[in-house]
Amino acid sequence: MISKNTICLWYDGTALDAAKFYAETFPDSTVGAVHRAPGAYPSGKEGDVLTVEFTVMGIPCLGLNGGATFKHNEAFSFQVATDDQAETDRLWNAIIKNGGQESACGWCKDRWGLSWQITPRVLTAAVTNPDRVAAKRAFEAMMEMKKIDIAAIEAAQRG
Repeated sequence: MISKNTICLWYDGTALDAAKFYAETFPDSTVGAVHRAPGAYPSGKEGDVLTVEFTVMGIPCLGLNGGATFKHNEAFSFQVATDDQAETDRLWNAIIKNGGQESACGWCKDRWGLSWQITPRVLTAAVTNPDRVAAKRAFEAMMEMKKIDIAAIEAAQRG
């Protein structure tokens, strides 16, 4: 059954590769149906993978091999709440070491250009701390990071 609301992600012929990577990397992620083009289209030919149904952490997605016209950008990202440094490191490193690139404040891009926020729950709690002085220290520490260092966030929050 098709979900009532599905995120459609545009790829340049690599939707199946991306879906397989997400399924191998993120919990509660799977690759579903692979649909091949019934005829030629602007960026492919009959029989090419046209769409891939997959889930990323329980979120239904459709990968569309639409060609090189559109690129992913930071206006859309997956935010992944991690429970500890080991999970943060595992997910961050999986993305970066598979052709991705680091950005700032817990953001990175996978090799397909899709943005991810690998966000420890500790960070969210720290920057929303009712003690606004402690929250500011944690926020300022985060602003200097690429991958989030939980111990450094906790130390900054303590002062």
